[in-house]
Amino acid sequence: MNSSKEKQSKLKYVKLKDVLACFVFLFMLPAALIAKIFIRNFWLVGEEKNEARDNGYWFFKYVRENHPERKIAYVINKKCTDFEKVKNLGKVIQWGSLSHWFWYLTAQKNISSQKGCKPNPAACYLFEVKLRVWRNKRYFLQHGITINDAKWLYNKNCRFELFVCGAKPEYEYVKEKFGYPENNVKLLGFCRFDGLHNFVAEKNVILVMPTWRSYLVRSHSGIQRSELINQFISTDYFKKWSEFLTSEKLNAMLSGSGCKIIFYPHRNMQIFLDKFKQLSLSENIEIANPEELSVQQAMKNAACLITDYSSVFFDFAYMGKPVIFYQFDEEAFRAYQYSQGYFDYHNNPLGKWSGNLDDCLCQLSNEINCGFEKSDSALEFFEFYDGDNCKRNYEAIAGKK
Repeated sequence: MNSSKEKQSKLKYVKLKDVLACFVFLFMLPAALIAKIFIRNFWLVGEEKNEARDNGYWFFKYVRENHPERKIAYVINKKCTDFEKVKNLGKVIQWGSLSHWFWYLTAQKNISSQKGCKPNPAACYLFEVKLRVWRNKRYFLQHGITINDAKWLYNKNCRFELFVCGAKPEYEYVKEKFGYPENNVKLLGFCRFDGLHNFVAEKNVILVMPTWRSYLVRSHSGIQRSELINQFISTDYFKKWSEFLTSEKLNAMLSGSGCKIIFYPHRNMQIFLDKFKQLSLSENIEIANPEELSVQQAMKNAACLITDYSSVFFDFAYMGKPVIFYQFDEEAFRAYQYSQGYFDYHNNPLGKWSGNLDDCLCQLSNEINCGFEKSDSALEFFEFYDGDNCKRNYEAIAGKK
């Protein structure tokens, strides 16, 4: 009974928050309209609330270092760890504040690696996309290369002025299927790719990066956090990854080769990290601390990647390093999360597929025995392999009127 009331109260709170945000939107709008007369060509850049480590950060850093005359700011939670990375680069705005609302509505161009990089995504979606009463210009740098039929990124649901692609088949897929005007989709390469050159990998590090499951965290807003976390241990996701991490065969393999594993789940699954830390893990397995180790640095350090469906494998393949796909829940993933896109995990030049633990460990053993041999086969997926991705993105955005 109490649990039911808690759920209803939580859902009401979420809806009330979005309704109040609509009033804030309308309240700030007159000030923004006046400000636009005097403040021209202002750009606002952002990512997730607590992050400066993705395409948005690399873009902002490039602009501040190469075009200091440009009026631009970065929006982030100033209490987060990543604030230290941007505070000395230029103007920084507190996420979710009235200042965020003001500059979001005043900006000529809102640039982000995340669809939801707004003071309130629900309110902004209502006025910008659904009702179309406020037609600001939004530029989507992307968070990961699109490989699935992501209907929420269709033009009718986003209306991006620019949709940046990082790989050739992705570009063709988005251009053909997502409904954007031809000039709104461009193959420019991801800004963060500029940081994937001139690195030295640790030859004994294996990075394990499973992606999230929306159907496991979807109810996060409807129940208490502690209840959600306790329910997580009964899921197939937790059981299968626990089986992987505590495998005697894996631990023998690691001990015999001198390798170690860094387990680094998707940000949306990191609320469950303590459950993985409670497992009886060998000294060869480490649960990553996301505040101390960024995704990109983890990928650059590692010699091999094991993931399920995460598009970070493209970054890894871009560096020419081996990838193993471990997909124990393919049917459920396709049914409840992402529909199949253009990429065939079973047959591709970027990684080896496995559907069960034994096959995954066999693939890993082969990679260890081969010394994690590098390959340039992934380069056929990328139009560019250089350090000018930020430059291309900047020129494309600056060139859009």
